[in-house]
Amino acid sequence: MASGILQVLLVDAHCMQNKDLFAKMDPYVVIKYGKEERKSSVARRQGRNPVWNEKFTFKAEYPGKVVGPHKLTLTVMDKDTFTADDFVGESTIYIKDVLSLGIDVGKAELPPRKYRLVLADKTYEGEIRVGVSFTKKVEDENYEGQGGWKQSSL
Repeated sequence: MASGILQVLLVDAHCMQNKDLFAKMDPYVVIKYGKEERKSSVARRQGRNPVWNEKFTFKAEYPGKVVGPHKLTLTVMDKDTFTADDFVGESTIYIKDVLSLGIDVGKAELPPRKYRLVLADKTYEGEIRVGVSFTKKVEDENYEGQGGWKQSSL
């Protein structure tokens, strides 16, 4: 089993369903991979077309012990002050091929592209732009495994 770093570039979103009646939405994204979860910053008053340009990293193993398929789940939420945050939409990116190729050649990438957002009623509205890359971890041949320096022989 090989491991590496999965990097997610959250770029922006467009034409999302508006969840605020009298003001612009304050959207953010919750990104899940396996048991790990990351949260973007809140795009204050950016409404239906927020921009984040943020990178997130996850440890990834392939084939690994992931329950179910290798996928990223991106859930867009609207931050509310006095009530619970509103669900805006969700998108899933299957990354098995990126991981597999990255293990074979050292690095693989899905350049930023648009993914449709699925609403609570299973219809579509809006899209989110995300890029994904995987870099295989290179094992250090000089590492002794004890946390110290390897002594050189002279």
